[in-house]
Amino acid sequence: MPQAANSISIIIPTLNEAANINRLLAHLIEEAAGGHISEIIVVDGHSQDNTAALVKEFSKTSTITIQLIHSERGRAKQMNTGAKASLSSILYFLHADSLPPQNFDSLIISEIEKQQLAGCFKMRFDSNHWWLSLMSWATRFNWSICRGGDQSLFISKALFDEIGGFNQEYIIYEDQILTNQLYKRKQFVVIQHRIVTSARLYQKKGVWKVQYHFFMIYLKKWLGGSADEIFTYYKKHI
Repeated sequence: MPQAANSISIIIPTLNEAANINRLLAHLIEEAAGGHISEIIVVDGHSQDNTAALVKEFSKTSTITIQLIHSERGRAKQMNTGAKASLSSILYFLHADSLPPQNFDSLIISEIEKQQLAGCFKMRFDSNHWWLSLMSWATRFNWSICRGGDQSLFISKALFDEIGGFNQEYIIYEDQILTNQLYKRKQFVVIQHRIVTSARLYQKKGVWKVQYHFFMIYLKKWLGGSADEIFTYYKKHI
């Protein structure tokens, strides 16, 4: 099926996101400039709560087509599944606890029209902790070390397919693997509008504990750690 030119498919991987999904879907419809989003694809990893039921109910009255599909667990697998099901020329990958800025779709289209075929928004956490505020401030810079999945990712479907999508060997760190490929191609832009993302993991586990272990994961990958080694470390410590 042909892809709709300069239209966006929003792809949201979910797992037990009943507390967030309605808020996100409503936010996307309210904050979109209009006319650019062809569909929202929620790819659920067989949630144990009522995430799927909430999406189905919301879709009945949505002004934007919402498609619910299921996939094996794992964000890389879920996002690749959503990409394969999409009908648009632009993919926008978004976590369920992140809220993009007003007119986010027009901002993405503007970059695509300038031949910036991939990128993200700068970010802030929904927390006033000074370290999280500092990390948020750093996301304005177009440096690969400042990237993360919570900042969302837009990418042309052609470029996504050329790279081969997300590396499904990685249960975590999959966003950075793809982003690194984009930086190697010198094809990445940071839109200077803020996406707001939840600090729930830091609040639950502790800011310094989470930050230390994320640094260790980054270091392990830099030193050549395998996908299994990184995931084992994440499961044990986070």
